Amino acid sequence: MFSITVRDHIMIAHSFHGEVFGPAQRLHGATFLVDATFRREQLDDDNIVVDIGLATQELGAVVSELNYRNLDNEPDFAGINTSTEFLAKVVADRLAERIHKGALGEGAKGLAGLTVTLHESHVAWASYERAL
Repeated sequence: MFSITVRDHIMIAHSFHGEVFGPAQRLHGATFLVDATFRREQLDDDNIVVDIGLATQELGAVVSELNYRNLDNEPDFAGINTSTEFLAKVVADRLAERIHKGALGEGAKGLAGLTVTLHESHVAWASYERAL
């Protein structure tokens, strides 16, 4: 399996519901490094997984929808614990939607899967992997 990864970042504010979250139940900020890894079994006719420039552009567009937002105030996330794991899925699903609409060009039709990883810090991160 071949893969390429592109990176961006987001800065958000949010709070959590539930004792398991301890002090994170209060409003707090988080900055995540966001990696999107695109996979395919065979390289395309240009010998690439996908156009890195387009992949970077589309990841940037997806994270910009979340950047500098208090997720507690976003209707899409009302009553939801926006954990790192949950946000990885949100980014992956939104990116997949763009891929299916053709945002990464014809070559992206051969993509097999996508993994989005949100790095909370240098010692903790979460990922969501999905088929395309």
